[in-house]
Amino acid sequence: MRFLFTFLRKLIYSTLLLLAVIVLNFLLLHLAPGDPVDTLVGEMGGATPELIAQLRADYGLDQSLSVQLLTYVRRMVRGDLGQSFNYDQPVIALIMDRLPATLLLVMTALLLAIFFGTLLGIIAAQKPKSIFSGVVTVVSLAGYAAPVFWTGIMLLILFAYLIPIFPAFGMREVGTGEHGLRYMLDVLHHLVLPAFSLASIYLAVYSRMARASMMDVLGSDYIRTARSKGLSERVVVYRHALKNAILPVVTMAGLQFSQLIAGAVVVETVFTWPGMGQLAFEAILKRDHPLVLGILFFSTVIVVVVNLLTDLSYRLLDPRIK
Repeated sequence: MRFLFTFLRKLIYSTLLLLAVIVLNFLLLHLAPGDPVDTLVGEMGGATPELIAQLRADYGLDQSLSVQLLTYVRRMVRGDLGQSFNYDQPVIALIMDRLPATLLLVMTALLLAIFFGTLLGIIAAQKPKSIFSGVVTVVSLAGYAAPVFWTGIMLLILFAYLIPIFPAFGMREVGTGEHGLRYMLDVLHHLVLPAFSLASIYLAVYSRMARASMMDVLGSDYIRTARSKGLSERVVVYRHALKNAILPVVTMAGLQFSQLIAGAVVVETVFTWPGMGQLAFEAILKRDHPLVLGILFFSTVIVVVVNLLTDLSYRLLDPRIK
């Protein structure tokens, strides 16, 4: 019963947060310089004043900011994200078409970063003064310091041009079809470089955090008690210590999910990955306000849901939390 009450309370907070983000995104985007009608007219090669006025009326840009905001919030409550200025298609259709590619990239990068980062951190914590621990530290600092776009470009040059073993761009080759094993292997082949580029900086963070957390847990009284009972080091580390040592990693993964979404914009642009990041980049350049707002809303929903699940997962990982 208490768990249900906690879930409902957090769900209400999350809903209020989404509403605040909707209003804030709208105000910031409409107060920024640039006009979508001017961008459309520029792509058309010019237009008469009458046509420009008609476009403003069609898109509702001739109304005051407060009226536009109220209209937008009402549409969002109904689940209507509006019509894209540039693509002349429903925003929800454009996002749902690109969302699977972004989720595949982000979740793959997150799992790679958590698994290998935690594993390296745990191994380094068991022998903190070893050469391996020093190498992990140096590699982690280098990975954290390197910008994700620079890492992506370096990997692109090295493994797509100098040693051409991975594709340089896109999500799949033309002619592989939309289903079957060949299609899945082709997507995974294209996924390697972008996923590793996005995971590199977060792998460094998780390895450092897992190392510090594991070293702290291994010095606890209950770990010394477990060792005094004659348990093997593997059982002590992976059965008793890991469950508590991984809590900070889970927290960081939930908090940094928004940064993964933001990093996906850069990675998708570098590798021409057909996800929401590339779509957002194009929408910003073309001043496509409904599409930008729709992408920001979906990104916010994903981050809020992940943070909510992270918070609730603490109850499964740590029985001390009620």
